[in-house]
Formats: sequence, structure tokens, C-alpha cells
Amino acid sequence: MADVRRPTIRDVARLAGVSHQTVSRRLKGDPTVSPMLAAHIDEAVAQLDYRPNLVARAMRNRSTGRLALIVPAGDARSAREVLSGASESAQSAGFAVEVVTLPRGELQGGRVVELADSGLYEAVLSLTDLPETRSSRQGSAPIISAPVYDRKMRGVGPLSEADRMTELVDHLAAWGHRALLHLTGESGHPSSQRRREAFLHAAERHDLEVATVIDGGWDPEHARATILELPEDTPITAVVAADDLVAAGVIRGAAERGWRVPEHLSVTGWEDLPLGAWMTPSLTTVATDHHRLGADLLRELLRIMHGEGPALDGAAITRTIWRESTGPAPRR
Repeated sequence: MADVRRPTIRDVARLAGVSHQTVSRRLKGDPTVSPMLAAHIDEAVAQLDYRPNLVARAMRNRSTGRLALIVPAGDARSAREVLSGASESAQSAGFAVEVVTLPRGELQGGRVVELADSGLYEAVLSLTDLPETRSSRQGSAPIISAPVYDRKMRGVGPLSEADRMTELVDHLAAWGHRALLHLTGESGHPSSQRRREAFLHAAERHDLEVATVIDGGWDPEHARATILELPEDTPITAVVAADDLVAAGVIRGAAERGWRVPEHLSVTGWEDLPLGAWMTPSLTTVATDHHRLGADLLRELLRIMHGEGPALDGAAITRTIWRESTGPAPRR
């Protein structure tokens, strides 16, 4: 049986009616290729099922068109969106992204250097902190660390920012709330620590009468029980919850006590889970644009690869969404 010849870049060029150099520019994401020619090339690529020979490309110009993204082993709700944003940004620049998951023991540098030296990638981007690593041979891929997760796959850096916590407390204080309760996530979680500190700092700045912090461990049942255990004469009029599930537990506990939200108790969450917009009342929360974070990190990697300096700080990836679960403090 005769071998089936794989289509080449010249086959694509012939079918599209352009030069093979133009096809090459299109495949690299060159914006100077006109939309009409780009459409003809894309149609030819799809019709021929053309796939670039990465090995030949690498031997020819040491370019594989592939980037490695390193993440720690574990699970994080945000990771899929971060990686999706990075992949889309890479594809628009003509690169493919491969996600490499490494256990904590392999993040010490040796395994990462092996990836950089393998010749498979043009750059290695780690989404967790790495020890100082150096490639072991000339011409190996650069290694860039941009930590957004720690070794336990917990959000750090931009994923643990606390600016919106200050905004929440400022807004509630402006509405007349003088006694606030903050139900945190796990006490050892970087985001919990930073937001706890921001809560207490903002409460002190507003000279609130009560600023209570209770470690909630991301547990909605614990949040529900906490509300049920508050004394009848509690001064608490607002609860700032660690995330939307904890906030849901607060609202459930309030309902069981006959307290209306927000008439008797204002409640805020974090993470903007889809269900929050459909709750009754709808939930005030903080949204994080994980997709844009991934795209920004990948674009920063490409700038470094091209010898450019770091970009200026962009817009924040978080924003507060004010909904029905918050309102003025009740009169007492």
C-alpha cells in the first residue's frame, strides 16, 4: 500500500493562489496579510488538513511554535479560565500552548530546566514561583516565572489581591453600616490572609464600632450556623463573605431567623458564580477576569521573547458587582 503524502505549505499556497511565503506569514499570525488572502489560506489549510511539520521547522530555524505553561498539580476553580485565556492569546500570535502539570517535588528547577533544554518549546512560562533556574545549554528556551498559584495551587499575586475588600467596606460604611462581620476562607490561604488584613485596615480607618472576623474555611454550612448563633441583639448589619457559596450560607441562615436581606442584613460574596445573579435577592460580589489574566500573562511572555520591556500595569482584573443583597443599614 502506497504511503499517503502529507500536504506541504506549497500545496496550500497553490490551492490558495498565493506564494508559500504569504502562507508562512499567515500561519505566523502576521497582521499584514490582507483579510481576503487570509480567508483563502485558511480555507486551503482546512481543505487539505495541513499541519506544519514542527520538527522540520525547528531544525530549520530553531522555532517550534510551541510554548510550555507549567502549573502545580492540584485543582483550582480559576485555572481552566486562566489557561484558556493564555491559549487563545498564544494562538492569535501563531503559537501552540502545552500545559505541563508538575508535582511540588518537580518544581525545584531540574525538571523545568529539562523542558527548556528539550528543544520542544520556544519558551517556558511557569504560573507558580520557581527557584532561580538557568538553562543548561546555549540556545535552550527561556524560563519565565509569573506566579498566580502557589505550590498547593492556591491563588497568589493578582488572584489574591484585596483592593475590592477595601471597596466593599468603604461602600457599606457609606451606607451607614457600623458593625460588620467578615467570614474568611481557609486561614492559611494567601487570599484569605490579604483580604482579612484589608478588611481590618478599612474597618479601622472608618472607626467602625464592630469589625468581627471569623475563619469560615469556605464552608457555607459554617456560615449558616454562624448567623444562627448570633445573639438576638447583635449589632451586625452586614456580612462580607469569603466567596459566593459562603454568602449563600449566610443568606440561608438569615432566612431561617426571619431576617430579610438586605433590609435586616446586607451580604456580599466573592468570585461571581453564575448562580449569584439568579438568587433572591441577587448577590453583590466581586468578579475576577481569569481569562484576561491568562491572556495578559501570555502576552507578557511574548514581549520578553521579543526582547521588549515589561508592559505598564494594566487595568485591574477584578470589579465589584453591586446587586440586591446590599443596601443601607437598618435603623435601630
